[in-house]
Amino acid sequence: MRKSFDGLCGLVSSGLQRSPTSGEVFVFLNRSRTHIKLLHWESGGFVLYYKRLEQGTFLAPKGGENEMSWSDLVLMVEGIHVVKSIRKKRYSLA
Repeated sequence: MRKSFDGLCGLVSSGLQRSPTSGEVFVFLNRSRTHIKLLHWESGGFVLYYKRLEQGTFLAPKGGENEMSWSDLVLMVEGIHVVKSIRKKRYSLA
């Protein structure tokens, strides 16, 4: 993952068909999922956040989701994987 501002903006424009200056946060992971970059446009220009894990991997949402909530993004960057599951109702007989 050697792309910087210009390369990532090109991926957003051509690959995702989105405007890099839309104010959205774009997430990029390397193949081994040990490095993450977040690209975001603010009023003064682009901001690039970068994080490298010493051990383990980032767990991206399953199913090829292209969008995630802000809280899911924060949990992913912190290394917490949230599994959405259906809880069964439990009844107790009294």
